[in-house]
Amino acid sequence: MDLSNLMFTLYPYAKSLHIMAVLSWMAGLFYLPRLFVYHVEQAEKVQDAPAIFLTMEDKLLRLIMRPAMHVAWAAGLFIVLTPGVVDWSYVWPWTKGVSVIAMTWFHHWLLLRHRDFRAGQNRLTGRQYRLMNEVPTLLMVVIVVSVIFKF
Repeated sequence: MDLSNLMFTLYPYAKSLHIMAVLSWMAGLFYLPRLFVYHVEQAEKVQDAPAIFLTMEDKLLRLIMRPAMHVAWAAGLFIVLTPGVVDWSYVWPWTKGVSVIAMTWFHHWLLLRHRDFRAGQNRLTGRQYRLMNEVPTLLMVVIVVSVIFKF
């Protein structure tokens, strides 16, 4: 069996893995900014709350979001490299690609905000984190519409 036939045979497995990883990654991208909102707004009111929030944020980033992002990227690259799956003459693979890169940037931006919290240097308000919580939603809409409609 040649490589392209092997890739085509493995395609449904890669696609399934990609969807599961994206769901996990997105859950984290939706939840972490909300944790930051609570961290900013509630941490001063409850004893030991900052340490509890830092632990929750750290575990979400390290144990769920980072592995899910890496698996989503690996499976996604496998999918786009599978011969005959993506027609690069359409706009949709490019809009999805740009949106995935933006989603990855947002993930790293959240990681930097977590480091700010850990260092006691957070400068953003709960309202600002609420607004940033909309970023993954907007990117998700672009990605899903691009993949479903394939314009």
